[in-house]
Amino acid sequence: MARPVSLEVRSRVGAYVALTKPRIIELLLVTTLPTMVVAQHGLPSVRLMIATLVGGTLAAGGANAINMYVDRDIDAIMSRTSERPLVTGAVTPQAALTFAISLEVIAFAELWHFVNLLSAVLAVSATLFYVFVYTLWLKRSSSQNIVIGGAAGAVPVLVGWAAVTNSLGWAPLVLFAIIFVWTPPHFWALAFKYRDDYSAARVPMLPSVAGFAHTARQIIIYTVALWGVTLLFAPVAGMGLLYITAAVVLGGIFLFYALELRRTASPVQAMRLFTYSISYVTLLFAAMAVDQLVRH
Repeated sequence: MARPVSLEVRSRVGAYVALTKPRIIELLLVTTLPTMVVAQHGLPSVRLMIATLVGGTLAAGGANAINMYVDRDIDAIMSRTSERPLVTGAVTPQAALTFAISLEVIAFAELWHFVNLLSAVLAVSATLFYVFVYTLWLKRSSSQNIVIGGAAGAVPVLVGWAAVTNSLGWAPLVLFAIIFVWTPPHFWALAFKYRDDYSAARVPMLPSVAGFAHTARQIIIYTVALWGVTLLFAPVAGMGLLYITAAVVLGGIFLFYALELRRTASPVQAMRLFTYSISYVTLLFAAMAVDQLVRH
């Protein structure tokens, strides 16, 4: 018996939504909106916030869909990704690529028309970097893949800043550095759990090629660097006591989790660090926004 049309439509729509990796997009938006508040020294117009978030969502969704298109062979090998739409056949490769490119074109046009050209160029440049530098080159060839390739995930803060000011400067570059330095310990913690998957797929993620001890040391080094960069942001952007307090406390907790991971060598602790890293970046950027809204 054929499934109801409405169920077929929902299933197909769900598959296309899954191509965009919505949970990753949520994290990008968490950093974009507070960045706009800091750049504005207050609350930007609702129209500008919506236009920037919509454009950023489309651009990130297109990049993620292209990533799935390119990685569909290794996604079929890894248990974490074996249910993705291109692996299950819910979406054909050609349809996925067409969908992804369409999202990028719409994102560029939307940002250029409703925000500004600089934001549009930055958003699409992030996609190009993510696809060609990370996905097609570094991911399968270097254990530093997520370090360098992770720069693409730091671009949304530049998009948010440019949306408000139509320019860049030291403050947005330090924000970029925060996300850039945060990405390796965040992702390596997750990769601990799936290191066997990465080995099977011959993807040289650091935990699968360098071992636990080396990766744990690298996580601690990047965590300390992250703590320092978040504190540097305070004088560069003129942040107040609320943000400084949040940066000190949240960074201290991050380092505690990183040290505990090295001490216990436990996959459970690795997932605790990964989970906290998401809370960390959410709370840190929320503190930025609240700091500015309270002071201005």
